[in-house]
Amino acid sequence: MEKQVQDWLEQAKADLKTAKDMITTENYYAAVSFSQQAAEKALKSVYISIKKKSPPKVHDLAELARMVNAPTNILPPSEKLSVTYLTSRYPGTAPEIPARFYTKEKAEVHLREAEAILEWVKKMIK
Repeated sequence: MEKQVQDWLEQAKADLKTAKDMITTENYYAAVSFSQQAAEKALKSVYISIKKKSPPKVHDLAELARMVNAPTNILPPSEKLSVTYLTSRYPGTAPEIPARFYTKEKAEVHLREAEAILEWVKKMIK
């Protein structure tokens, strides 16, 4: 299981880097999408580490955070990023299409949320 934990965490870190890169290139909706994915994969790495089994096929980060008994400060960013799973990808799920809806400011907020989750996960996995 240790390799699976490390693989999920490594991909989470790569997704976080991609989110940062997308902000630099002004692809803000993509930055939000990759921030959500980074947080999801990080939480799933903790799930694997704790439960010793493959993670569930869910995208609700708040649910995943509760499954791994994340501290209360991890729940708000998990809840906020969960909403972006659809809104950063599909037209009709936000007031505008993702490419217009997400601004640099929104992307940076969601990036910080993902970073907070990854920092906690790294402490949990060591």
